[in-house]
Amino acid sequence: MSEMKHCMACGAALKMKYHPDEETMVPFCERCGDWRFPVFSAAVSMVTLSPDRKRVLLIRQYGRPFWILPAGYINRGEDAESAVCREIREELGLGVLSLRFNRTHYYPPSNTLMLNFEAAADSVEVRPNKEVDDWRWFDEKEARENVRPDSLAQRFLEGYFTGVYPWE
Repeated sequence: MSEMKHCMACGAALKMKYHPDEETMVPFCERCGDWRFPVFSAAVSMVTLSPDRKRVLLIRQYGRPFWILPAGYINRGEDAESAVCREIREELGLGVLSLRFNRTHYYPPSNTLMLNFEAAADSVEVRPNKEVDDWRWFDEKEARENVRPDSLAQRFLEGYFTGVYPWE
């Protein structure tokens, strides 16, 4: 159930033990006498639409040459919907008119549960912060052609437009 090998509280080696409530094997710390459930990060990614909902905003970040969806980690104590609005405001200088949950997917390379949303922006006048190198509004066809191939952003975007996600 988990890749954790050591207790995050005391550092002792964990033992797999049957958890009756979970009806499966769960890591257990004998020193602490407590179960250790998987720990992972949570983040949001956004299919950010223009106010007329006809275009999608893709960005480039951190000197990389490819187009991706805006995304960011959820802060401790913050709900996912608030994180979407915060990230769009901080990175792009935009407000959110409407918000709709799309889908989640666990992303192993960063041990992150990604929560994808549709967010309609309140303007097309992007005012990016230093995290965003470039940005552009694309129509559906252009967005699908330009988003980074074989990326989670591409999979979320394709799923958004087709209703079919590759991990289903």
